Amino acid sequence: MPGPDEWLETVRQCQPLPELEIKKLCEMVKELLMEESNIQPVRSPVTVCGDIHGQFFDLMELFRVGGEIPETNYIFMGDFVDRGFNSLETFTLLMVLKARWPDKITLLRGNHESRQITQTKYGNANVWKYCCQVFDYLTLAAIVDGRVLCVHGGLSPDVRTLDQIRTIQRCQEIPHEGAFCDLMWSDPDDIDGWGVSPRGAGWLFGAKVTSEFNHVNGLNLIARAHQLVQEGFKYMFPDDNLVTVWSAPNYCYRCGNVAAILKLDGPTVDESNFKIFSAVEVQHTQSSSGAGGNQYFL
Repeated sequence: MPGPDEWLETVRQCQPLPELEIKKLCEMVKELLMEESNIQPVRSPVTVCGDIHGQFFDLMELFRVGGEIPETNYIFMGDFVDRGFNSLETFTLLMVLKARWPDKITLLRGNHESRQITQTKYGNANVWKYCCQVFDYLTLAAIVDGRVLCVHGGLSPDVRTLDQIRTIQRCQEIPHEGAFCDLMWSDPDDIDGWGVSPRGAGWLFGAKVTSEFNHVNGLNLIARAHQLVQEGFKYMFPDDNLVTVWSAPNYCYRCGNVAAILKLDGPTVDESNFKIFSAVEVQHTQSSSGAGGNQYFL
């Protein structure tokens, strides 16, 4: 059976892998993810990316702008699937890169890496099931040089220390409440403490909560995704100690936003660390969502 090098040639053309090869790929990636901590330590230099949401050709543009793996090290903060036309192809590419260069790419779980949010559209559901099994093994967070915490959503009132995240049983469907859920779903807001989230899951959390969490855990910055930002990235709070990174340009092919990636290299982070890019022009054919296609995610 072909392996990661052969698969890479196929998936870079936005072509699906045969079902048996997807199964083998998912098994390989699960074994790699099993070895990772809930908070995977990563050393800089590394480029941090937000939501991709199935926008395959924009992911290819991201690599063109940010550098290809293995020359560039990446953290993707979840939400690889849904919304865009090419969820399966997008997630397959990221898995093949993980299988080929496991130390060069760290994949975090987002709230969309979930059976309850992704749904099969039609056809054989086996590939969808294989991918959902991989979702359950994705790590919850990454920490860069012990100073920058990367997580999809945000903080939780049930989590005061990083060690509490390390004790979460992550190999499961995302729960409806509690620490695991909050890490996937919460959002920063212009408040001090905690607030009820309009999403119906997770919490709103404010400046004081963030400052205390960073202080207790020796962090300089929280990098997270989960929210569309028209400018690609957005700092929050007076201390600029949290930043949202969004990496799906012209989200849903109509929002008109630019995308950003964050290159961490050294102790300081400012606006020069961000690279901005726009959606590519000719793209997003719905080739994989017609009859006989391979679209497994809404």
